[in-house]
Amino acid sequence: MTDFPFEIAATDGQARTGVLKTTRGEIRTPAFMPVGTAATVKALYMDQVRDAGSDIILGNTYHLMLRPGAERVKRLGGLHAFSGWSGPMLTDSGGFQVWSLANLRKLTEDGVTFQSHVDGSSHALTPERSIEIQADLLGSDIVMQLDECTPFPCPKDAARESMELSLRWGKRSKTAFGERDSQTLFGIVQGSVFEDLRRESAERLVETGFGGYAIGGLAVGEGFETMCEVLDFTTPLLPADRPRYLMGVGKPVDLVEAIARGVDMFDCVLPTRSGRHGQAWTDEGPINLKNARFAEDQSPLNEHINCPASRDYSKAYIHHLIRCGEYLGSMLLSWHNIAYYQDLMARMRAAIANGTFEGFRKDFRSGLRES
Repeated sequence: MTDFPFEIAATDGQARTGVLKTTRGEIRTPAFMPVGTAATVKALYMDQVRDAGSDIILGNTYHLMLRPGAERVKRLGGLHAFSGWSGPMLTDSGGFQVWSLANLRKLTEDGVTFQSHVDGSSHALTPERSIEIQADLLGSDIVMQLDECTPFPCPKDAARESMELSLRWGKRSKTAFGERDSQTLFGIVQGSVFEDLRRESAERLVETGFGGYAIGGLAVGEGFETMCEVLDFTTPLLPADRPRYLMGVGKPVDLVEAIARGVDMFDCVLPTRSGRHGQAWTDEGPINLKNARFAEDQSPLNEHINCPASRDYSKAYIHHLIRCGEYLGSMLLSWHNIAYYQDLMARMRAAIANGTFEGFRKDFRSGLRES
């Protein structure tokens, strides 16, 4: 199995910045990956996603295997050609959506069978099938093992059973992945909020050996403080010379605190989902452009971000678009939010490189509005 070169350029406390080198380009870390659920980052052109500062995006195995179908994507040249994204791409395994979206599922040692949320048709997803879809049909650069996402709250016995199943599926995923020159496979640490389970999961995954390690089973309702506590005891268990990926996270403050605990990669639907609901992200928190107080506000969302949506349109204009239900309003806010997230990541990379990250972290936390 190929391990992409991962070079750490600087550290500040546990925070670190560097570069993950793939055959399709370099990923500056810490990195935020916009989510391209159905081969598109919602409401944006790929050029906008790239120009906003994104080095890598995420594709969704579950949705793409249902529509248009993974075999069809393969016939059309693979996910990069199909979507128009030429840079690195990570695909999730499909396990989370089977857990969160399926009307009916049956979980066995072999894998999971589920009903499509689109048409009710039956599908089977095994570790081997997940690897085939991601690596062979979609052609992603970073492939994720199939795992079971442990719900929260979860009794410890159930969390252990789920964690052990994910470990067995991890080994099967690695066997199915085999040796590849231009792709790598990440394992996923599970164990809910239990320190001993997380430790066992991490140690056994490292024994199996993966190109990177993800922390799964968070951002499922446990809350901010608990998430930070789990990261406190989980991240140090992962190899320092491999990228660490916190799945499905999150709000800007989540990213800041996770980076302070040594995490390198993130994905979340929040920037574009917020944009479709009239919200723009700022260092103080989200602002709702539907509010009447913006009706005559001629200031831009953020004149310091090198993005037309952030810099060149007034809040009053975007407020007007949102109130009228114009598509452009959601497009501009989604564009701004992706650019804001990438600008935030760039500022944190610079702070780590300059040895000023702890000061950045404190200033960021003190600038947040009370929620």
